[in-house]
Amino acid sequence: MFFDKRKGVILRMKELSSSQIRQMYLDFFKEKGHEVMPSASLIPHDDPTLLWINSGVATMKKFFDGSVVPKNPRITSSQKSIRTNDIENVGHTARHHTLFEMLGNFSVGDYFKEEAISWAWELLTSPEWFAMDKERLYVTVYPKDTTAKRIWNEVAGVPKDHIYEVEDNFWDIGQGPSGPDSEIFYDRGQKFNNLAEDDPENYPGGENERYLEIWNIVFSEFNHKPDGTYEPLPHKNIDTGMGLERVVSVFQNAPTNFETDLFLPIIKQTEDFSDGKKYGQVKENDVSFKVIADHIRAVTFAIGDGAIPSNEGRGYVIRRLIRRAVMHGQKLGIEQAFLYKLVPVVGQIMQSHYPEVLEQADYIAKIVRSEEDRFNETLKDGLELLNEMITEAKDKENKQLSGKTAFKLYDTYGFPIELTKEYANDQGMTIDQAGFDKEMEQQKERARAARGNAKSMGVQKGLLTDIKTESSYIGYDCLKSNGILKDIIFEDKIVDRVEKGSAQLIFDQTPFYAEMGGQVGDTGIIQDKQGTTVAEVTDVQHAPNGQNMHTVKVLFPLSKEKEYILQVNKQLHDKTRKNHTATHLLDQALRDVLGSHTHQAGSLVEPDYLRFDFTNLGAVTKEDLAKIERIVNEKIWENIPVETVETDFESAKKLGAIALFTEKYGDVVRVVKVGDYSIELCGGNHVDNTNELGLFKITSESGVGAGVRRIEAVTSKEAYEFLEKHNQLLEDISAQLKVAQLKEIPHKLDQYQAEIKELEQQKQALEDKFAQQQAGSIFKKVEQIKGKTLIKAQVKVSGMAQLRQLADQWKSQKYSDILVLATVTEDGKVNLITAASDEAVKAGLKAGELIKAIAPSVGGGGGGRPDLAQAGGKKPAGIPDALNAASKWLEQMA
Repeated sequence: MFFDKRKGVILRMKELSSSQIRQMYLDFFKEKGHEVMPSASLIPHDDPTLLWINSGVATMKKFFDGSVVPKNPRITSSQKSIRTNDIENVGHTARHHTLFEMLGNFSVGDYFKEEAISWAWELLTSPEWFAMDKERLYVTVYPKDTTAKRIWNEVAGVPKDHIYEVEDNFWDIGQGPSGPDSEIFYDRGQKFNNLAEDDPENYPGGENERYLEIWNIVFSEFNHKPDGTYEPLPHKNIDTGMGLERVVSVFQNAPTNFETDLFLPIIKQTEDFSDGKKYGQVKENDVSFKVIADHIRAVTFAIGDGAIPSNEGRGYVIRRLIRRAVMHGQKLGIEQAFLYKLVPVVGQIMQSHYPEVLEQADYIAKIVRSEEDRFNETLKDGLELLNEMITEAKDKENKQLSGKTAFKLYDTYGFPIELTKEYANDQGMTIDQAGFDKEMEQQKERARAARGNAKSMGVQKGLLTDIKTESSYIGYDCLKSNGILKDIIFEDKIVDRVEKGSAQLIFDQTPFYAEMGGQVGDTGIIQDKQGTTVAEVTDVQHAPNGQNMHTVKVLFPLSKEKEYILQVNKQLHDKTRKNHTATHLLDQALRDVLGSHTHQAGSLVEPDYLRFDFTNLGAVTKEDLAKIERIVNEKIWENIPVETVETDFESAKKLGAIALFTEKYGDVVRVVKVGDYSIELCGGNHVDNTNELGLFKITSESGVGAGVRRIEAVTSKEAYEFLEKHNQLLEDISAQLKVAQLKEIPHKLDQYQAEIKELEQQKQALEDKFAQQQAGSIFKKVEQIKGKTLIKAQVKVSGMAQLRQLADQWKSQKYSDILVLATVTEDGKVNLITAASDEAVKAGLKAGELIKAIAPSVGGGGGGRPDLAQAGGKKPAGIPDALNAASKWLEQMA
């Protein structure tokens, strides 16, 4: 039992809910001085090495490799994560999941082993926290990590016989931070151990269900260098992970993770959809219940974070999960779409920590329903293909389906391999598993190649991390100021003076904006007190500790601690801030027109244009684009004041400010308000009044990924120039059409289109007449081959449409058994058509096989039905060979 401080009551261990466990973990480390970081989106931000956020530490990379220094070096979180490398095991094991939560506490160069171990033990065993039985807890250590072993025993008080040395306890993912780790196990008792008492695996860390790993503490203290050696890190870190699903199963005394309050409500709802099946009665059915419960959690959160089902990347994962769940639904007798009805159930379970799921439930359910309906159509085609392949294999007396066929069913139709195996087994057949695995591995290689070879975590460097200079940004109020040069980085070294070349500079204060929130960094010049330009600023980025770091081209020597004049390029800065304000107006206009589900997926604010990425299922219609553009311009014409307010994050949310999951917000945030129309958290530069934008014009709308659209637009001078360019184009068109006014262009074009249509009809009539004349002579030339008749010829017609007309005429008059016609199109390509009479098809002469035999002669290929087939090619000179090949084919087949 333990005391719940928030509710003021004593609870028994088995009464502790998943929400309470999660909150108590975060509360404990908050009391230890940790910042509680919200769960990041499942979609990685600026990390090409990851398809999904797959652990708590994945969101901490920038802190651990030193590229960013956190405001608070102590961080705790409950991070939602997705892993799909073991998807086939989900439902068959006690603890495999696609979506899971990782509770973690992290130290970035702050506390180390003694605190991490002591606090872990306190949280687990203290009566006012988790109150676990100390006798049931065991720990493992790396054999060479004598320090950790001593702390567990002497400081935490863990008996020596509860500490095991394990050689594998060393966390290493290649180049970057690494180090020994300690795992904590909970002894669930003999009833959870299916192994014999004397089994060598019956120990903490062994392959058994009795000793359940609930926590892993990594002592990150080495850099794994590119040459394979290890060196001490400049700053040692702590990285821990406690799987929420696992620890909940301990508190709720559940045989597996699925018998907890994280999954059971989903399973119970699925029971209601089934044809009377109940969880816990039939093992095969239980697998299906578990798969559905697991997959709908992952799908719900993934879609909620902006991913959309598709045939590639993250979208492919979502599509696969939905289809796998649908197939298992069918095994439970669920014939209609049902997964979408489970989305609100997931939202209710997770509401305490993830309220956004219920807020987006309607949108998420809509996407899931659409995908379910799509798969139910595909499912029929997949089953037909599978039955065809089984029949074909039986005809050849083959008792094994090829791995290629199984993979096609899996990859194209979403059939899990186990489903294909079941269908094959019912027919007395097996699957070429090795062939399937080969195809799967090739696909994984393609996916890995697509993500590139970027490092998963950079080697920690102390150079920039150690720069703690106080520096302030004053560019909201001025674009020219004095600043004392505090740090110079030249050729990866901190120096006191630089003569020429490229360098990075940090001043005590600066008017130069550092790239952030999509807005590019400022450019400009640095002058000495005499007004001589000594450096050109080409870019500004944030240093790890947050200072604005200026990348400059040094023209004359620069010295540390000397005062300089910093001057921003005002013209480019003003154009950039106009475009930044326009993105805020565009963001809100998109929500107004397309719906509240639309949210920002990225942006770029340059001086000459703006780019805005957003989530949406399909292309934005021309009508909606016009509405969006009109709304933004109306807000410009309304002369709305733009004001900024600095406040705390919670107050900003109460104001209705929109926050982005890709950004991390500090204690004080900046709210940009465009009247009451747009309210967003933003640290960028903006105009004082919307009328400064002058004009807003969308220049393009396109797709950049599954469910992500992109709008590019211009404002002010660039918008005028864009419209002027198009106006000049219209003037040129009107001159060519010989109309006096632009408004007459549509009428003139209608006239020309009518004339063109009439001419095309006349041309078609002449071509038909000419084709008929050719047919009169062609159909008289019949070749006799082994009792069968063949008509073959090269004709002069416009293309495949007229070849089909000739074939229809041939068939209606029954001129021969087989017909082969070829023509050369106006662009120099070859069209071939073959046809077989009903009698010929019955005799085994198929047009589709014939076309495959002759098409290579013209450098092409094709196919079709037994009675009619066609092909294309690019070698007109090969037509005589193709016609001769037709005669040889008939001679062989007749």
